Amino acid sequence: MKVFGFIGHSGSGKTTLIEALLPLFQQRGMRINVLKHSHHDLELEPPDKDSARFRQAGAAEVLVASPYRYAVIHELRGAAEPTLQEQLERLQPADLTLVEGFKPFPIPRIEVYRPSLGKALRYPEFPSVLAVASDETFECPLPLWPLNDPADIAERILRHFESTGVLP
Repeated sequence: MKVFGFIGHSGSGKTTLIEALLPLFQQRGMRINVLKHSHHDLELEPPDKDSARFRQAGAAEVLVASPYRYAVIHELRGAAEPTLQEQLERLQPADLTLVEGFKPFPIPRIEVYRPSLGKALRYPEFPSVLAVASDETFECPLPLWPLNDPADIAERILRHFESTGVLP
């Protein structure tokens, strides 16, 4: 499975960049998955809906299905949070999986960075960061990618996999 990640401070544009990359990869005929990590509790349904009531009553998993989509809600109930690898194994096969967050896991990734937020770069803490995508130019020991050019970033991600011999 080909996996590429994105990290950055809240408000830096990680989700917006991933959202812009998805149709670019799809235009190439690629099937793309996205895995997003959240530090917050997930409220996926109103508490009075049947599926929430089943979970509250003790169901370990609830699958909600419709003609348009389905979702599996799994309650951890004190168990350890699954690792990135365990979460990736839950997904259907794809040409490429984009991961937002899961910072400690060693996957190739970029940091999305906006100097205007006034926060420090995060890449020194995470050796798997290959480049920084930013809306400004500044001195950086890593390659600096143009945040406002998703087509260029998509090309660079694909070239990364080509250079490592792993083609999505």
